[in-house]
Amino acid sequence: MSAPHDVVFLLDVDNTLLDNDRFLADLKTRLTESFDDAMCARYFSILESLRLQIGYVDYLGALQCFRLEDINDPRMLSMSAFLLDYPFETLRYPSALAVIAHLQRWGPTVIVSDGDAVFQPRKIARAGFWDAVEGRVRIYVHKELMLDAIEKDFPARRYVMVDDKLRLLSIMKGVWGDRLTTVFPRQGHYALDAEALARYDPPDITIERIGDLLAEDFSALHVSTAPVAARSR
Repeated sequence: MSAPHDVVFLLDVDNTLLDNDRFLADLKTRLTESFDDAMCARYFSILESLRLQIGYVDYLGALQCFRLEDINDPRMLSMSAFLLDYPFETLRYPSALAVIAHLQRWGPTVIVSDGDAVFQPRKIARAGFWDAVEGRVRIYVHKELMLDAIEKDFPARRYVMVDDKLRLLSIMKGVWGDRLTTVFPRQGHYALDAEALARYDPPDITIERIGDLLAEDFSALHVSTAPVAARSR
């Protein structure tokens, strides 16, 4: 094992670095225009059913199941091009790439996401994040259960996790304790879920948008093991 870094930054993707809610809206529009409202609803029903079965959102797997319901419909085939060729670089939140460069002043940045083995890596690459983190990308089914693997691949004395899901931040904080600084960007529908916000402990740092991290200084993580005081922007 290599010598541990002082700090490693772990970054979620969907609704953290890019606007995945906007992608979902575009997908619904495309399905409705190509088919109709009922067929669009059917695709998303399959998508949700698969998510419950396998633990992550599988857009391509749902499309395969969707296609089998009318395998002779040529419109089904055009949907694969929509998914695989979607211009995800247009969904990057403002300053997302600048934030990655900013954090790398103190330690390596790592993309840590949940998803499948085809669509999610392609999304990350097309958005420009794969190159931005120099290929340090990990895609799991339940990343909150993979902390040992993350620590083995990227050993560090401290970690910073940036994620729009407060539930995941709370679980990870429960395992790593004061070794982890949690950053909660209030972006996307998960981050604005009042019920979820009331259910979990507050994060160490709350920001309104990912670009707010450009104002954060993480120098103290190199010299102190004291927990970062919780604050909001």
